[in-house]
Amino acid sequence: MNHRGTRFLRLDVLARVEGEAALHLRVEGDTVAETRLRIYEPPRFFEAFLTGRGHTEPPDITARICGICPVAYQMSACQAIENACGVTVDGPLAQLRRLLYCGEWIESHTLHIYLLHAPDFLGRADVVELARDQRAAVERGLRLKQAGNAIVEQLGGRPIHPVNVRIGGFYRTPTPDELRPLAERLRQARDDALETVRWVAAFDFPDAVCDHDLFALRDPGRYAVDTGTPAVMAAGDNGRAPRPILLSDFEQHVREGQVPHSTALTATLDGRRYLTGPLARYAINGQWLHPVAAEAAGEAGLGDPAAGAICDNPFRSIVVRAVEVVQAVEEALRIIDGYERPPRPAVEVPPRRGAGVGATEAPRGLLYHRYALTEDGTLTEARIVPPTAQNQTAIEEDVRRAVQARLDGPGPAADDEELTRLCERAIRNHDPCISCAAHFLDVTVERA
Repeated sequence: MNHRGTRFLRLDVLARVEGEAALHLRVEGDTVAETRLRIYEPPRFFEAFLTGRGHTEPPDITARICGICPVAYQMSACQAIENACGVTVDGPLAQLRRLLYCGEWIESHTLHIYLLHAPDFLGRADVVELARDQRAAVERGLRLKQAGNAIVEQLGGRPIHPVNVRIGGFYRTPTPDELRPLAERLRQARDDALETVRWVAAFDFPDAVCDHDLFALRDPGRYAVDTGTPAVMAAGDNGRAPRPILLSDFEQHVREGQVPHSTALTATLDGRRYLTGPLARYAINGQWLHPVAAEAAGEAGLGDPAAGAICDNPFRSIVVRAVEVVQAVEEALRIIDGYERPPRPAVEVPPRRGAGVGATEAPRGLLYHRYALTEDGTLTEARIVPPTAQNQTAIEEDVRRAVQARLDGPGPAADDEELTRLCERAIRNHDPCISCAAHFLDVTVERA
């Protein structure tokens, strides 16, 4: 406490988020007056790096943005370049891309569930402490993550920053015999994924409701991963059909802006706060879950997605992620079972002047790319809108509500240590990839 009566609480190390950030709370009496998620990592300038490069380079360059979800950046980049060049990738090559993306969903979601998020619900400091009394659960999580990594390594050439992806497809495609061991591994992974849903569904969840607009790709007939049209479900509109937005009009609806406390841009959707990610995907695409995943969702208490059930408790996002792991496993098995090797590993993508857009569903939410090209394929402009930047305002509001609910609730007054733990949990609900690099969060509570 300083001489003015303002209290500051500082947490120097938080190893269960990706990136560097600080959270500042200002509490006046029993009211949370201000919440600021301050992302202070230096800008990384990837959009500037891309300017002046050739049109074949974005998949390799953007993959370096994130070590956890490089496939998402590669797939959105490929789509945008192909869109600019008037090329469509379909058939077995499109199925292989979806399989690669399923591998990333499995490994990324599993990493978050077991290593980053579950300790919050089980009163453990980290996964090492969790493994001391729940060794079997942690080993299950590691097996699941390894299954996802195996898919990415088989199709991408290596499990981190894949090198086999190119515009138009791949440098090399696998034979059916090469994919067969993945299917055997995925059948074990299915059991582990279903057990994961049952495990996380039994956690104790605080009461909370998020009333943000929800934003995700919508792909009628299947759960959106690598394709779809952006769609909005306004807060309170559950049960009503989402409103589609043309991907070419994305930047007319999603407006980015700078706030003084963050090096990351924030965003609004038609002037409103919104959320992208698992909760949004489940609300907008839940009716198209694989029957095994839909049954697991119902048994976990998420309701019947075919009847329009949604999950609006951000603390239960861990359950939705577990259901999406089941979905990714089933989808991967379906693709492998029907796989026939394409006659060539990629279609030609000759350059042409123009602009193109692409969007896919990264594990953390909708990821948008736009590129402008000259006649020879030189990039003159690049725009990348990642999910965590889009979610920043929603995360701040969820933190504010969680703290306010605790201050308004019964029982003794909350001390700064308890509020800090609550803030950390509220942030980790959204698995923020702040920079996909460093590992700490400072929390400052200012009381007046």
